[in-house]
Amino acid sequence: MRDILKAPWMVEMIRTATNMYGHGWDERNGGNISLLLRKEDVDQYVNVWDVIRTIPTGFSAPDLEGKYFLVTGTGKYFKNVQYAPEVNLGLVRLTEGGRTAELLWGFADGGKFTSEFPAHMMSHVARLKVNPENRVVMHCHPANLLAMTYVHDLDSRSFTRTLWQMCTECIVVFPEGVNVLPWMLCGTNEIGEATAEQMETARLVVWSQHGIYGAGADLDETFGLIETAEKAAEIYMKIAHLPRKNTITDAQMHLLEDHFGVKAREGWLD
Repeated sequence: MRDILKAPWMVEMIRTATNMYGHGWDERNGGNISLLLRKEDVDQYVNVWDVIRTIPTGFSAPDLEGKYFLVTGTGKYFKNVQYAPEVNLGLVRLTEGGRTAELLWGFADGGKFTSEFPAHMMSHVARLKVNPENRVVMHCHPANLLAMTYVHDLDSRSFTRTLWQMCTECIVVFPEGVNVLPWMLCGTNEIGEATAEQMETARLVVWSQHGIYGAGADLDETFGLIETAEKAAEIYMKIAHLPRKNTITDAQMHLLEDHFGVKAREGWLD
């Protein structure tokens, strides 16, 4: 078997978690990542039939039967992922219709996957139906997006339009917009179901007064989605109390649509 710590997907996972902590998005044990892997990505690094232990998931996801996920652990600090990946990360395979996770590597201290695991898996199911190439669900706590949920209307269209107006690139990077949920109790199936429903129409879902969920085809895309939305929110928080003399107009955003070959969510531009 090859060294799993040198697997390209492991190297990228560690690098991404480290960058997220460096950006200030994942204080303490805040935030989580799950990466969907193919069997051929995994079986050269671990014996996929050598199960360390099984962990109940607390939900059902028949669509993910037999799927492999590299996922961050509950109570784990992102700052420590680079130093002890085998403790802070785990490689699991879902069985019994998603009700059980078989641990194949990691969580060496007896830990388990993030408490948001059900929300992640439900979002994976939702995004795979939209884009079969989706591989990543990422949750974190970017300060400016959180701050924005305290002072801005939480209507998804209004929230999105404000972000689009802050940076020229926003409508190009997330033309489908950002969906916004009201405050809900985290770590529950209820918030997972609500998030998955919103993931059917957008790759970014804001949890008001908490954080954001992002989904994408790879770790770079998902990181970049969140990074772009957070930059826009930072600009908004810097100018929200000031009279606005200029903005990116809807007419200009239509020009961006035409130039970059994207289409804004139907009805969200005038």
